Formats: sequence, structure tokens, C-alpha cells
Amino acid sequence: MSSNTSTSERTAEFAVSGMTCASCVARVEKMLKRVPGVDSVAVNLATERATVHAASAVTDDQLVAAITKAGYEAALIVPEAPPAATPARRWDGELAAVVGSALLTLPLLAPMFGGALSPWLQLALASVVQFGFGARFYVSAYRAVRAFAGNMDLLVALGTSAAWGLSVYQMFAHGGAHVHLYFEAAAVVITLVRFGKWLEARAKRQTTDAIRALNALRPDKARVRDAADPSREREIPLADVRIGDIAIVRPGERVPVDGIVREGRTHVDESLITGESLPVAKEPGARATGGSINGEGVIAIETTAIGAETTLARIIRLVESAQAEKAPIQRLVDRVSAVFVPAILGIALVTLGGWLLHGASVETALLNAVAVLVIACPCALGLATPTAIMAGTGVAARQGILIKDAQALEQAHAITVVAFDKTGTLTVGHPSLVAFDAAPGQDRGDALALAAAVQRMSEHPLAKAVATAAEMQEHAPRYEAADARAVAGRGVEATVRAAGASVEETTRRIAIGSSRWLAELQADVPPRLAARASELEGQGNTVSWLIDIERSAAVALLAFGDTVKPTARAAIDRLAGMGVKSALVTGDNAGSAKAVARALGIAPDAVFAETLPGDKAAVVAQLKAASTGVVAMAGDGINDAPALAAADIGIAMAGGADVAIEAAGLTLMRGDPALVADAIDISRRTYRKIRQNLFWAFVYNLIGIPLAAFGMLDPMFAGAAMAFSSVSVVTNALLLRTWRARAGSSAGADAGEARRSTPVTRPA
Repeated sequence: MSSNTSTSERTAEFAVSGMTCASCVARVEKMLKRVPGVDSVAVNLATERATVHAASAVTDDQLVAAITKAGYEAALIVPEAPPAATPARRWDGELAAVVGSALLTLPLLAPMFGGALSPWLQLALASVVQFGFGARFYVSAYRAVRAFAGNMDLLVALGTSAAWGLSVYQMFAHGGAHVHLYFEAAAVVITLVRFGKWLEARAKRQTTDAIRALNALRPDKARVRDAADPSREREIPLADVRIGDIAIVRPGERVPVDGIVREGRTHVDESLITGESLPVAKEPGARATGGSINGEGVIAIETTAIGAETTLARIIRLVESAQAEKAPIQRLVDRVSAVFVPAILGIALVTLGGWLLHGASVETALLNAVAVLVIACPCALGLATPTAIMAGTGVAARQGILIKDAQALEQAHAITVVAFDKTGTLTVGHPSLVAFDAAPGQDRGDALALAAAVQRMSEHPLAKAVATAAEMQEHAPRYEAADARAVAGRGVEATVRAAGASVEETTRRIAIGSSRWLAELQADVPPRLAARASELEGQGNTVSWLIDIERSAAVALLAFGDTVKPTARAAIDRLAGMGVKSALVTGDNAGSAKAVARALGIAPDAVFAETLPGDKAAVVAQLKAASTGVVAMAGDGINDAPALAAADIGIAMAGGADVAIEAAGLTLMRGDPALVADAIDISRRTYRKIRQNLFWAFVYNLIGIPLAAFGMLDPMFAGAAMAFSSVSVVTNALLLRTWRARAGSSAGADAGEARRSTPVTRPA
């Protein structure tokens, strides 16, 4: 595409019906890619969806027409539309067809067991099965031929038609007397293939349980407080709720919107959204997530997000996107699928000709060719990867792990190094001021008031800690700050004067910053204060400096302490047991970083302290150069976004900055570092299932086709094997649904409790 069109791309999603195998997927993709302006296409056999990235000039009608030309039906999926209700017993019609076909096929097996059955009755029963219950194969085969392509249904239609036609020929040529007919072979193949398709469809629907469970969390209506009369409440459709509306949630009801609790106290069950098993306490000021279940109290929530911007909608969108995309390993399947059906047709013709040349009868040669056509199964290849991805991403989402796309899943299984940000990722992220020492000759109360003035307007946790400490002082002086300026990676400075003083009175330029900034300013530090700073850093505290810029002198030092998260040590230990090395990357001083690393068991050579936001990306690049595997970065802040993007795969902690989540391939819905190991574990298990499925799908064809060609496989058994192959692939993928995250388990919780009261940093 041209550059100007690429700047205005859009994504469209279509439900595609009629696809049966990997060859169908390849054909739909091929036709869509021919549409001018289409950038990329991903067709998923398991979800029966096509995702198209194209220029804005490409219309939906053009894309639907391309899918129709390929021989399939398509319908546009509207993103903002509520999910369609799934019929409770949607497969009943298919099951009835399988039962009906089986009942008509059973009598045809009588001659195999010494029974007698009129040739004319065999013809009648077999014809109903062939052209009635087998009509779907002919319709699909016709569409494929019309599109100059092939699919599984074409192979089944050709194979069973050959067996049926041979039987009719034998019947009329020999009068049906003392001649074996092969009506049962064609009927049994059709019955078994339809039975396999029914089982496959049933199993595929189970892989989408996670999405259905998340969709079920959306309430249809919300109870809101009347803006004109706050004493009245009214129930309105969820779509009519607006930002700022006050939603009233009673005990046992689902929270309808994302918002902030303004009234009431309660506990909320967020397990299906975050994977957190215990109810979470909510009080005024706390955030509530739509879809969670209210506990014992009535709460009033101010709406902050609606529709597609709610957390639940974003989770559903992310999971659907991950399930729709193709894993890189799927490229091999795509190449095979492109030539699979033509190759099978060629092998069947060679089989037929080879047996005839070696003196076999026409019926023997034809039956062996039919067995080749019937046993070949491109659908097992097509289902191998998407079913595993759907099951893996679905169960991960229910445990609080969101996987952005299939590529992130495939990368995550090979992670060998995880670089952790410290504050908020491995530590609680709520530091307190543990020491404040003024320089000799400087009044401590006055210095603390200066620091509070500089930090008062900041929302940074360290700034709040300083302001809180200053407010606890009695009879302390008050200062006002103006012209505040943040210096990235170093600190903040402002012009300070006494409260109530006129502009003409003396002002001072005061800064609060890191040791790096102190050195850059070449500020004087009294020896006693420098020794005290070293002592505090050795205890694991983060030291900042109060600096008089005009005098270029340190006025005081501030030491902040944080606590390691209860599950952090167990998380690092588990990663080590999985063969994953942990590194610590932080902007804090070396003493604080090393203290945290010691507490967590991170090797000293894997600690990178005093790194600026831009430097974090450079550290990640350094780790990538030194590692032979995939390097991940785990963080939660805006300053972590460059490093998350620089890593092979980023892991963002929910509750952190949105920009960090956008830059990450994996998002953890709880700020629990133990989920990092769980994310790698489910990725490895899913990738293992993909490889198992592909192995069996390829081996099945590599073994089955030669056996059929050499006359060692009856068409009926070939049909049964073909049906079993698809079902086995889907069933193997469904085993992932039993996986559970270990984060938050009782063992981990008990271990965490033992450490909960032991902070890494020690008060001075």
C-alpha cells in the first residue's frame, strides 16, 4: 500500500461459515489478500472468523464479496454490538443427522457378518445417506471447485462417490448376485465424518468458554441515581449510562460500570476479572470494575468508563484479538495446506494407476484410491494451532493473565531472562519517609518544611510521604513554592518563599533530587551527612537530597523505605526453578537495589541501579545481547514503557500506567509478581500442545496415506481414523482448561505471610 493509505488503516472482522479444513482457511486468505488495499489477513478455523487489516478506502462489501467468491458465506462482526446469545443446544440438528445416518448405515453392515440384504435395499439406504446426509459434502466440494481450489469435503465427496458408483456398477453388471458391494464403505465414511464433525464442533465451542464467561459478566441494566432528584433511583439500559452518572449497586448485584466508589463500604468479588480468589475491600475513593460482584454493602459508584472503554470490554477485546491472530509456527501449516488437496488427489490417481498396472482388479484399485482420499485430513492440521491458542489464552484470562497476541504467546514460552522493575513490581510501591537528617547548622523543622513545599503539588508516592511527615510537625514554618520544574530521572526544583511573603521578599531555588543530580550540581555535602547517606543506603533505603541550588549545598537528606511484596521471593525462586534468570532494573541507588536483590535472591551481577527511563531500554538491550533466549521486562510505570517495548516481550502489571500496558505483550491483572511465572508456565504448556497437535496431525497423514495407498487400510477404517484425528487434536487442546495459576495458592500465601511483617528496608 502507499504511504498515505497506510496512515489510515482499519480493522474489520467477519464471521465466515462453511470452512472445514486448513485448505479452506488458505483459500479465504488468498482471496482476501487479492483485494487492493488489504494489508494483512488472519483467518481462524476454530473461531470461524477472518480479521482483515486494510486501508480505510476498502469497503466491507468488497471484503464480503471476496469471501463469497472463495465459496463461503460471510457476515460483518460489529465491535460494539452486544454478543449474540448462543443457543443452548445449537448442535441438536447436526446430532440428529448423525443419528439418522447411523440408523440407515447399520443394516448395510449385515453382509459383513454373514447376514443377507437385498442389493436394491442396500442401494436405497446408501443413496439416502450418500446424497441426503452427505449433501453438505457435495455443496462444499462444488464451492471449492468453482473457486478452483480443494478442501476436505471435496476429498470425502470424491471418495464416497467412487465407492457408491463402483457398487452401483457391480450391482447392475452382475445382477448383485454373489458379488460384494461397497455401499457400506461409502455410508460408514459419511456417518463417521459427520460424527467427527459434530464432536469437533462441540469441542471447539468449549474452547471459547472463557469469552462467553467474560461476556456473561456484562449486566444488561444499571440502577442510577436521578441527577434531578438524588432521592430517586431509576433502572436504565446499560448502553444509556453516561460518564459521571452515579450507579447504585446492592448486595449480590454485578457492578455495571467502571468507576470510583463515592458512598458505602463493601467487599467485591473480582475473581473472574483479576483471578483474585479473595473478595477485595472497597471504600470511598476505591476503584470498582464493571462485571465484579458486590458483597454485603450498598455502594454508590461514579461512572468513569463505559462501553468499549471499560476494563471488562478491553479484556474481552484483548482475548478475542489473541485468539484471532496466527502464531508464527502456523506458517508451516499454511504452506502445507496450500498444496495438500492437490497432492492427495495426485496420490490417489497414482494409487489407482499403480494397482491397475500391477494387475489388480478395478474394484481393488478403486477402493485403495478411495481409502487415500478418505484418510487424508487437512482439518487436523488447520485445528492444531488455533484450538490450543484459544484454550490457552482463555484459561489464562480467567486466571488474570492477558496475552496480547499469538506471537507474544509463542515468545513467552522461550523466556530465559526476566528483568524486573523494583518499585511497584517487586515492592509494594508505598514508600514511607524513614529518615530526615538536616545538615549541621540547619534547622530540621525548617528543612522539612522546605521539602514539603517543593513536593506538595506532586502526586508521586515519595512526595506524599514528605508532605505527610511535614504535616505531623507542630508549630512548623510554612513555605510556598512556585515555578516548579521536574527534571527527568533526577528530581524536581522550585522557587520557595515563606508563606504570606511578598514577591519582593527573599526567595530560594530549592531542589529535591537523586545522588546523581547532587553530583551533577557539584553541591557541597557535609561529611557527617555523606556518611549517614551511605549507612541508610546500605540498609536498603532510597536516599534523596534537599539542595539549595543557589548556594550549591546539600540542606538535608531524605531516606525512603519500601516493603517487598509478600510473594516476590517465592516468584523469583520459582522462576529460577523453571530455568529463568531474574534481573533487577531500577532508578534507585545501588544500596537500595542490592538490599532488595539480597532479600529476593537475585544475583548481584544482575542488578542495574540508578538507571534513567531511557537507560532501562539500554539495559534490556544489553541483556538481550548476552542471552541466547527471549528477554522479558516486567514493570508498571510510565518510565518502564520504553524498556517494555525494547524487550522481546513486555509484561505489564495492571493497576500501572496505561502506556505500560499498551507496550506489553502480557498483562497481569493483579500486581502479583508470582503471576510472571504463571504466565510463562501457561505459555509453555500452550506451545507444547501446539507442537503435540502438529506432530500428530503430520504423523497421522504421513503414516495413514501410505498405508491406504498400499491397500492396508479399508475405506471404513480410513474414515474412522480421519474423524478421530480432528477430534483428538481438539480434545488434546482442551486439556489446557484444567490449568490453574499457582499465584495466590495457599502455599504461596502461607509463605508470604511469614515474610509479610519483614520489610526489606529498615527504619533509621
